[in-house]
Amino acid sequence: MATHIGEIAEPVPCISPDTKSQEVDKIFSENHQLQGIVVIEQGIPIGLITKIQFYQKIGTLYGYHLYMGRPIPLLGPKKPLIAHYYDSITEVSKLAMSRKEEKLYDYVVIIQDHKFVEIVRIQRLLMKLVEIQVEIASYLNPLRGFPGNHIIEAKLKEIIGKEPFSILYFDLDHFKEYNDTYGFKRGDDLLKSTAELLKRIIVQNGVFLGHIGGDDFIAILNHYHYQFSFEKIIEEYGKMITSFYSPVHLLQQYVVTDNRLGVLEEVSLVSLSIAVATNEAQQFNSIEELAEFAAVVKKRCKKVKGSCYYVNDSH
Repeated sequence: MATHIGEIAEPVPCISPDTKSQEVDKIFSENHQLQGIVVIEQGIPIGLITKIQFYQKIGTLYGYHLYMGRPIPLLGPKKPLIAHYYDSITEVSKLAMSRKEEKLYDYVVIIQDHKFVEIVRIQRLLMKLVEIQVEIASYLNPLRGFPGNHIIEAKLKEIIGKEPFSILYFDLDHFKEYNDTYGFKRGDDLLKSTAELLKRIIVQNGVFLGHIGGDDFIAILNHYHYQFSFEKIIEEYGKMITSFYSPVHLLQQYVVTDNRLGVLEEVSLVSLSIAVATNEAQQFNSIEELAEFAAVVKKRCKKVKGSCYYVNDSH
């Protein structure tokens, strides 16, 4: 992914200050997509002639006879926005879009060691900026493809008064300690692998899977036929998690890390807890009531060492 402005630059014709307007007209006529020509002197950019500016002046009542046979400086080339090759695309885009309206879409002129290199079109600059922002968003939220809290809440409101339904909460135990030991990048990889595992096994027959946040996921079913997948999920998760630990940690089945009091302690490997709340034997009148009940089930589930599941507060 390009991050320096010079990496997305492209060439355009250049002229010297003594170039006649006939030559500029010829260059524009032969390059219909061209929107500007850079004026350079001894390799240093000193101005920018835009197609609109050029033909506005040439097209006036006496413009053709006044300018066409004379050097280009009489047309008053614009002072371009100049950026260094290694300037960041983000910073240059801010400068480009803060220009006056009449210069807003002018080329950005790129230099290196004070010499003209190439130009960057505003369209290409903005498209690359969007790519960068998407990549940054992906890094900040590796699970951006999964429905978030707004959609989850809407789904819960839709199903809360219906019968039957089952809500499955998935939670990674000791995930914080994993991040502390292996770093956030590996933590993100673990989240993505877990999400893909859940998606592969349970997202079928209209089952909804959402990402609540962090290491919490939720599945919403309009039936009670949920148990068939638990053993498979836990089995597949058990195989997957081994690739996220060193041989030493796998052998001893724990990592050593600081607890909240700053004291070193042995912490079990990351396990998967599945808490299930259904309206098979108990009715829920609101999402809040359902969430409170699910929290109790999750709490009991997390007390068990290793991956496990609980249904309506009973194993």
